[in-house]
Amino acid sequence: MLHCAHERTVSFMDAKTWFKEAKFGLMIHWGLYCLPAGDWKGRRTPHIGEWSQAFFRIPCAEYHPLAKAFNPIYFNADEFAALAADAGMKYLVITAKHHEGFAMYHSKVSSFNIVDATPFKRDVIEELAAACQKRGIRLGLYYSQEIDWSHPHGGGVGFGRNWENVGGSWTNDWDFPDNSKKNYTICYEEKIKPQVKEILTQYGDLCVIWFDTPSDISPAQSKELVDMVHHYQPNCLVNSRVGNGMGDYASLGDNEIPEGEASGQNFELWEAPCTLNDTWGYKSFDNNWKNPEEVIRLREHLNAHGINYLLNVGPDYLGRIPVPAMDILREVGRRG
Repeated sequence: MLHCAHERTVSFMDAKTWFKEAKFGLMIHWGLYCLPAGDWKGRRTPHIGEWSQAFFRIPCAEYHPLAKAFNPIYFNADEFAALAADAGMKYLVITAKHHEGFAMYHSKVSSFNIVDATPFKRDVIEELAAACQKRGIRLGLYYSQEIDWSHPHGGGVGFGRNWENVGGSWTNDWDFPDNSKKNYTICYEEKIKPQVKEILTQYGDLCVIWFDTPSDISPAQSKELVDMVHHYQPNCLVNSRVGNGMGDYASLGDNEIPEGEASGQNFELWEAPCTLNDTWGYKSFDNNWKNPEEVIRLREHLNAHGINYLLNVGPDYLGRIPVPAMDILREVGRRG
């Protein structure tokens, strides 16, 4: 049953006010890509860690068995939430599913998930939801609504290849090479839409749904996802990467830092997604960390221009946020 218009308007305005005042958030990219950690069969990717499957063109028949080795026994949801709180962050956004197609929660739609496919067998999103609530941190979920390398009709065909930025094809053309036969609508109906419903209905109140990389998604599909979020989570905002000019706030480009006020899109709320080192997903040899002074400088610069600073870390295969990242964020919090 849909929420009445007046009820949603009131709560939605509260959500927009909260988002504008939040200013600083923690983003977490975590998935099977933390296992190769940028290495594969004697090679290293010069690109971002979570794109390793595309860069190395790893067949799903080789990549999916990584789930059998994924056992992050040191994962502690309260430590993640406490780190965000210690850093002065007001919200936390974690990958519920990234481009590899692996769900970090217990999905009934696909068994390719952390509960059914791994020895860990725990729903990290469920644990984080409880930990964030306890710490007073709002929870948001990232969901790759188009690119899904595990599905023969996963999107990204419209992007083609862009080796300079991501080091590989956007769509899986190593397992499914005939792009002319791909129909994103099949993936959307079979997997995307039902999984989005799952994440909206299983983890309590969410502050944002963070979609990504729209290319093949139609205006009608983008609108359907936005409407679904607002239906099941009337106090939840949708970022602009849902595609086709829609969403409740604008996500800038990755690591984009405007000199002044953000402009160019028809949004009143803005957010800059940025990395603490050079990667999003864990890459064992990326130690190019920003120091606390740089993080504070960037946060203050962005906030002064009305832009939230969403700062990313990538946990490793044991569930640990790298110690340098923890030290930096705690120092940022100590300095206020």
